[in-house]
Amino acid sequence: MPTSSEFVSISQAQVALLTQTLGAALSIVYLTEEWSVSSDKQLIPVVAHPEAALHWGEEQIVAFLTQLKANLRQRLLPASSPAGSAIVPSEALLPQQQVVLPLIYQERVMGLLITARAERAWTEAEQDQIDQVAQTLTMACILDRRSQWLSQDVQRQQLLDERKTDLYDDLLHQFRNPLTALRTFGKLLVKRISPSDANRSVVDSMIRESDRLQELLKQLDAAVDLDLADLVPALPSGEPELGIHSPETAAAPHRSESRLLLGSAIQLQPHCVTEVLQPLLDSASAIAQDRQLVLEASVPADLPPVLLDQRALREVVNNLIDNALKYTPAGGKVSVTVQRLATSRLDLPHQQAIIVADTGVGIPPEDLQHLFMRHYRGVQAQSEIPGTGLGLAIAQELMQQMQGEIQLFSPASSCGLLDSKVLPAQSGAQSGTAAVVWLNEAE
Repeated sequence: MPTSSEFVSISQAQVALLTQTLGAALSIVYLTEEWSVSSDKQLIPVVAHPEAALHWGEEQIVAFLTQLKANLRQRLLPASSPAGSAIVPSEALLPQQQVVLPLIYQERVMGLLITARAERAWTEAEQDQIDQVAQTLTMACILDRRSQWLSQDVQRQQLLDERKTDLYDDLLHQFRNPLTALRTFGKLLVKRISPSDANRSVVDSMIRESDRLQELLKQLDAAVDLDLADLVPALPSGEPELGIHSPETAAAPHRSESRLLLGSAIQLQPHCVTEVLQPLLDSASAIAQDRQLVLEASVPADLPPVLLDQRALREVVNNLIDNALKYTPAGGKVSVTVQRLATSRLDLPHQQAIIVADTGVGIPPEDLQHLFMRHYRGVQAQSEIPGTGLGLAIAQELMQQMQGEIQLFSPASSCGLLDSKVLPAQSGAQSGTAAVVWLNEAE
């Protein structure tokens, strides 16, 4: 792994510290080719003083130190002393004058620091300083290698993302053709069925759902080409930029999910809930019949409008009905009702509750508090019923942005808004589930 210029700069600064402050005549920083638990790996010189020492072998280093000692001895000889009369030992540098420190992290040898001087032995305080230099080099080496590993990981992830994008593009292209064919078949079929035919509503539902798939397909096309700038909302002028790893940036994709899911930002407008519910009930009726379930609906026709986004509420209620149909065994019952709850307080708006209830197996108490977490399925994760654990998380986020609320009750009878005639109590302590969507009426 190549050494970064930043690590070289840090090493040069530490070697300069040894040279200028401690008087080291020779200092060399070596690194191993890779992390090793042994000391037999090849050592590569990175920084040295003098610089020529980068290209020296062991014999040249020993010769340099010997010559250094000889030069010092000549300088220390008195003028009257006969030649060869030594004041300093004639042997190589004493151990106290040279230091060899391994750069070790978690029992792995990453390199060596060699430093030496001929004038005098290292004092204890100077050896402590050399130890600190070695520790600094060790930490710098760790950070440098981690940085390079992270850079390699980022490059691999970018390559993987590019391949995924190509795959998504291919799949979306292949998906578009059969979807267009289905929409065309449905439109041809509706022309051949009279409005009074009982099957007309089924065909209308087919066309409506294919149109919805077409909308989702456009959003998938747009989502494939997204980058981080698209996910992070623009900041008002004067506010500091978010760091790439800041909590605000990390949370931004989740805040933008509704816009990506719906194709645009949520817009609250007065609408009657019937406008959203009726198409969903038509589609759910066919599914319930196929699964041998009873689907009942009670939606008053004279309800005042509420503040909602039609696309968002459609996704919310569709997820709730889909869950009810999915987790209710054959022979069970699913009900969709709407109730109006007036308030006597002038500062609070009247509310309407959309209640989706079923006679399914219910939800254990320990799972209820976690069901709005993304990808959480609780006990259902062990079942054969497919699912992603995303439906309720998406529904809750959309409801929050519509200034509404969503609640879950299990058993269904604990909801308090259900009439026993609408959804009879079933056997079992955890029988049935009720999901309640609260919306504020328009003023």
